[in-house]
Amino acid sequence: MFATLAAAMLVTLAPQRQSDTTIAVPAGASLSVNNFGGGITVHGWSENRVKVHGETGRRGRVEVSLVGNTVVVKTGSREGAPSVIDLDITVPQSMELNLSGTYADITVDGVQGSISAETVNGEVNVRGGKGNITLHSIQGAVTLADASGRIEVNSVNEDVELTNVSGEIKVETTNGSVMLMGVQSASVDAGTINGDVVYEGTVKDGGSYSFGSHNGDITVSIPEGANVTVTTATANGDIDASFALPLTNTTGKHRKTFKIGSGSARMELESFQGDIEMRRPQELRDRIDRKHKHDENENDNDHDNDYDFDFHFDSSQIAGEVNSAVHYAADYAAKYAKEYAPKYARQYARTYSRNYAKTYRRTH
Repeated sequence: MFATLAAAMLVTLAPQRQSDTTIAVPAGASLSVNNFGGGITVHGWSENRVKVHGETGRRGRVEVSLVGNTVVVKTGSREGAPSVIDLDITVPQSMELNLSGTYADITVDGVQGSISAETVNGEVNVRGGKGNITLHSIQGAVTLADASGRIEVNSVNEDVELTNVSGEIKVETTNGSVMLMGVQSASVDAGTINGDVVYEGTVKDGGSYSFGSHNGDITVSIPEGANVTVTTATANGDIDASFALPLTNTTGKHRKTFKIGSGSARMELESFQGDIEMRRPQELRDRIDRKHKHDENENDNDHDNDYDFDFHFDSSQIAGEVNSAVHYAADYAAKYAKEYAPKYARQYARTYSRNYAKTYRRTH
């Protein structure tokens, strides 16, 4: 116990260093940030300057340079293992952002340019952005609000949430839910393996909408006066709507097609283990509001129920989930290993080879 307390005191009393750098930038400049561990926070302002504030420990360092038309921000360690460094960066509102980290949370607010943000273990939270917007985390939730353009957002093991966005939208997660609210789009593709999918937004004439889950429910809003052909498929779930659904076609036992209005838009709803629900927009919004209030009340009562457990062992359900995991694990493991392993292997190799080479020279 005393050792733990002493370690905590050492962390608290460890010297903190700050670095501040300001660079004037030309119109059309971009920002590139790589931070191995810590945080990356970016704000927008009206000035043609980039201001970089870094919070580091004794070993950490922050390097800021202007390379061509790009402000490059890199973090590192003067010796030993990588340091935890928090960056707070202020940029022109229209600046293009390329942000990356490994153990880093990424937050962006008030920027109206293209955004690319990627981390391995951390959350990505963005408000604003126009143009190409790509957000990705493996072990972290991803949120995007008040953005427009060509949007691609994905996580692997957490939820994804988009609010008040417009444009061409593609969303994907593996072990998490997908929540899309206030969407203005004629092209939406959203899916997950283990989680629910909720969509509240436009259904435009001639548009294309696809929502899928393997082990979760799918709930979408259909605005009044929409013209859409809806194809539904579920193996072990129910199909339900708050309004009349004119059935036009049935393919096999599990796939049905409905035509609403002229049917010019196309919507596909598919879940293997979950239900499919179609609701009026206000009805869906009210349901979500009630859920948020319920979740807030549950959070308030968490400490009173820390030791309450409701355990139910269902061997058939567990067997089904194991089979599903085996079926999908190979596909997703290969996909993400092929995409990310070479990149992060190079990153770790560069970081540790330099550090241990220095240590070896000092000790031999």
